[in-house]
Amino acid sequence: MAVGQVTPGPVFTTATFIGYFLAGLPGALIATAGIFLPSFIFVAASSPIIPRLRRSTVAGAFLDGVIMASLALMASVTWSLGRNAVVNLPTALLVSGSTVLLVRFRVNSLWLVLGGALIGLLVNAARLWLI
Repeated sequence: MAVGQVTPGPVFTTATFIGYFLAGLPGALIATAGIFLPSFIFVAASSPIIPRLRRSTVAGAFLDGVIMASLALMASVTWSLGRNAVVNLPTALLVSGSTVLLVRFRVNSLWLVLGGALIGLLVNAARLWLI
């Protein structure tokens, strides 16, 4: 679930899965490109316009509002995921340790996901072994 939540979105993941299901690897690649390519084209096409928009007081204020709304949305989702994910001592320790590794040592988030998965497997194996 955590990996699915940090991806660009369930729609992208679903499109890739359906593409793979319908046409194998080529279908997955085409479906993924079909989801991501329009965004890349839009960003590339709008990048020369953004500095001009920034010079406008009204448009600049609008862009600042969009940025703040995006940050607020991300903070809200992070809070919601955190409330649902931190359910016991092992998950609280994982969050604390990951936060320190990310903020203090700037560890790549891929390593944190892989390390968290490994620790989760070990904790569950220990629980099964103790039962």
